[in-house]
Amino acid sequence: MNLGASGRVAGKIALVTGGAMGLGKADCEALAREGAKVIVTDRDAELAHQVADSIGGDALALDVTDEDQWAEVMRAVQERHGGLDILVNNAGNVIFESIEECSTAHFRLHLDIHVVGTFFGCKYALPLMKHRHETIGGGGSSIINMASTAALMGYGNIPAYTASKAAIAGMTRSLAVDFQDKGYGVRVNALAPGGIETPMVMGISGRGGEKPMDIPEGPLAADALGHPRDVAGCVLFLASDEARFLNGLTIPVDNGLYARPHH
Repeated sequence: MNLGASGRVAGKIALVTGGAMGLGKADCEALAREGAKVIVTDRDAELAHQVADSIGGDALALDVTDEDQWAEVMRAVQERHGGLDILVNNAGNVIFESIEECSTAHFRLHLDIHVVGTFFGCKYALPLMKHRHETIGGGGSSIINMASTAALMGYGNIPAYTASKAAIAGMTRSLAVDFQDKGYGVRVNALAPGGIETPMVMGISGRGGEKPMDIPEGPLAADALGHPRDVAGCVLFLASDEARFLNGLTIPVDNGLYARPHH
């Protein structure tokens, strides 16, 4: 493990989907701060370039539901950087609807963004990630998929979102075992955030466009929202060689929400 380098992910190449705002932006900032060269991808190319400029990274437009765009993005990454060490499949959406209200189109939209998007990311990034440790050393490449506490617990009115996040957790386990058995040197883990103060959460809570609330430092109350950096810190750990012994996990990042009895 290359723990003596400057920065926990120094010299690594990272790609983050949905990197223009919210959790994805925080992930990009954390990875860049610790030495990674970050490729910021998002459907909003202008915002992606703003984030990339602020962290000294690259930006590429990417709709994660478009297979051809995934192939083109990975060709560009290969040409510019010669490989990829970290993939964060972060792009997401949520529409609050019961199964009685949820249209087939909305259900498929959740699956396309979360499940198919994550599938494309893992599939097209893998050739750039496997066996990297054989040439550059270190603890291997790392894929980090974004699940949710919804994949672990029962929430009403989001059946499409819940189904898609649960599928990500299952896919993560399958890929982790497959890649390990084949000796690819690619770990695959998922994070399951709880309530985080992001533009998406603000929008669904009726606070879209408002200034984000201040998340205090120090211990948080049981019902508190987290800051995007609370998730980004976990992304950074899983991306680093420090986490080389973690594989196939879905880790709650939820201030103890999953641990509590619910009534």
